[in-house]
Amino acid sequence: MTSTSNVRASAPATDNEISSSAAPVIVRPRNAAGNKSDPAWEYAISIDSKSRRVKCKLCNLEFTGNAFRIKHHLAGTNSNVRPCTACPPELRKKMLAITNGLQEKLLKKIHVDINIEGDNHDADVSDGAKGKRKSQVELPRNNMYKRGLTQAKQTTINGAYKKGIRDDACKDISLFFYNNAIPFNVARSDEYLKMFDNAIKHGLGFQPPSYHEIRVKYLDFYYGEISKVVAGYRADWEKYGCTIMTDGWTDRKRRTILNFLVHSPKGTVFLKSIDASDITKTADKIFKMIDDVVVEVGEENVFQIVTDNAANYKAAGKLLMEKRSHLYWTPCAAHCIDLMLEDFEKKIPIHKETIAKGKKITTYIYGRTSLICMLHKFTKNIDLIRPSLTRFATSYLTLGCLNDHQHELIEMFKSSEWKTSKLAKSKEGINVQKIVLNKLFWKNVLNCLRGAFPLVKVLRMMDSEERPAMGHLYEEMDLAKEKIKSNFNGVARSYNPLCNIIDQRWDKQLHRPLHSAGLYLNPKIRYSPGFLDDGEVADGMYDCLLRLVEDPEKRGIIDYQLEDFKARKGNFGNEFATFALGNKTPTQWWESYGNKHKELQWFALRVLSLTCSSSGCERNWSAFERVHTKKRNRLKQVTMNKVVFVMVNSKLGKNKTKRKSASYEIEEINSEGEGEEWIEDVEDEEDEGDDISLDVGQDASIGDVLGDDLELPPIDEEDDDVVEVEENEDEDGDLDDYQDFGLDTILNI
Repeated sequence: MTSTSNVRASAPATDNEISSSAAPVIVRPRNAAGNKSDPAWEYAISIDSKSRRVKCKLCNLEFTGNAFRIKHHLAGTNSNVRPCTACPPELRKKMLAITNGLQEKLLKKIHVDINIEGDNHDADVSDGAKGKRKSQVELPRNNMYKRGLTQAKQTTINGAYKKGIRDDACKDISLFFYNNAIPFNVARSDEYLKMFDNAIKHGLGFQPPSYHEIRVKYLDFYYGEISKVVAGYRADWEKYGCTIMTDGWTDRKRRTILNFLVHSPKGTVFLKSIDASDITKTADKIFKMIDDVVVEVGEENVFQIVTDNAANYKAAGKLLMEKRSHLYWTPCAAHCIDLMLEDFEKKIPIHKETIAKGKKITTYIYGRTSLICMLHKFTKNIDLIRPSLTRFATSYLTLGCLNDHQHELIEMFKSSEWKTSKLAKSKEGINVQKIVLNKLFWKNVLNCLRGAFPLVKVLRMMDSEERPAMGHLYEEMDLAKEKIKSNFNGVARSYNPLCNIIDQRWDKQLHRPLHSAGLYLNPKIRYSPGFLDDGEVADGMYDCLLRLVEDPEKRGIIDYQLEDFKARKGNFGNEFATFALGNKTPTQWWESYGNKHKELQWFALRVLSLTCSSSGCERNWSAFERVHTKKRNRLKQVTMNKVVFVMVNSKLGKNKTKRKSASYEIEEINSEGEGEEWIEDVEDEEDEGDDISLDVGQDASIGDVLGDDLELPPIDEEDDDVVEVEENEDEDGDLDDYQDFGLDTILNI
């Protein structure tokens, strides 16, 4: 070696040192041929390094490739290699995550968007394969390994020639959207793409449909076609029975429209709407309208009528049960639970005061543009009001949003931006600042949520269409009460006001025999450890048996077969039925294991398939609002009815977007946790500003707010902090408002 520049002068160089200094160190890529450092080689061996043949250690399959192809083999992507038949699920999941990540990076380089939800957009992909720009393709995850996606396509002469023509057409289409205030997401609908495909097939000279054709000819056509689809649902109504749901809606011309929908396990069908402006308040006429709908659907198919709890609907329901001896009228469970939450706010002073302060915070911020910008700076562009699918429990969802952003709000009102603003010196601004920086307010927020969120969890279940709720309502209400007691560490004077309100609404308004029968026939609950037969539940079940089963002989057979169900005899107690309790719905369980008890199976399926809520009617209001806009307020009711019928029912059978399940668990975290140093104990003076009558988020649909990730700390038994007393409070705690539901008792147990 001639070069010794790297050798230290103070010591002679060894042969090893000279060699290492001269020869460059080559780091081979992990996926290079012959390199076995990649984790994939743990599950495969190289057979022939020259031909790159490898063999899977798990399934012994031989194929040509390297670590990249081994990963695809284990992940089962079918990308140029057969899937491994012996790969454990955990390993397959791990390898699939790796291959998906690599493929997504590759596709993003060529501007192909991956649809994480996996919706079916095959039409989009095929269009892209025919020359559509890659940047315009939204690719389903299950098609991300499709051949040819990563290959660049050469621009054809025809495509280059028509580019200018396409741009002109797209400009006109976009202007049509802008000038007519059409939502941009309409461009993602299947009908939008299909519309252009069919117009292209016609070729030059295509004449778009006229005003009259859209309003009359084709509306009548689709009304007839979709009516045939709805008629196909009758088979499901005959098998499982159905529920007729009705509710009122007031349009822009102050007309009262009654919606009638039919619910069954197959789906909720919009039947019709009636202009009831002059008869809504008359129980007799409401009864007549509902009775006519029962005849239209078929009395033998209708087991239940669900409406809200207004006195006229309740009276109409009683008249209907007197005439139709084999169906029930039941109040909407979601509405009843929402009334319980409203009673919490009205009748429990600490709830009333805390909610009022929470509304004052949000209305003050969202009523001033500068504060909205300031809020976005601290929350990183996240709003306090987040739209969701839930419409009820407005006040407590507002508190939930505030609790989620507690630390951001505190930082904002302690920041220099706030202190130097003019609003910080106003009377109303000072009052809101005192609320936000008051430690007692945030403790009260947690206290309110501890009492309300177990009910909100039940409300969400009743408001969902993911599964029939009839078999769960009774049990879930009991569990909610137990959870409320647990949240207050079993102190009776803390939870009694809440439980008394729940019991009053449950006993006088909500509870019905169908709810008892649903609990009685739910195998998961009946076969759970510690289940005890309750007299009220059994009475309700036999009341349903008498009312819903007309034939006395059939009633006797069902009663006899119930003994086998209670004793888990036959198929009810086999290994499959026991295992299925954890992964099948009650209706699926009865369909699978009730075959040897046909009469009981028929009865159980009809009861457990019923809904507890008329929320489907309220979801239909949005369809009416879209149809009956300010520009179309002269639309005739018959035409509006047809348009809504087509709009709602044309989606039957299509894949529905699953609603995100919300968690309302009380997490075990310290109530005096992070951010306590930002909270000051300040005196809460009486608000002297003007009353704010605007409900929180009126224009932003606070009724659609849901804090899915709300975490509520439990009451800390060792919490000995002394809450400072406000000026208008007595230090001995003799204030009437808090005597029976004292905050000190709740927080210092």
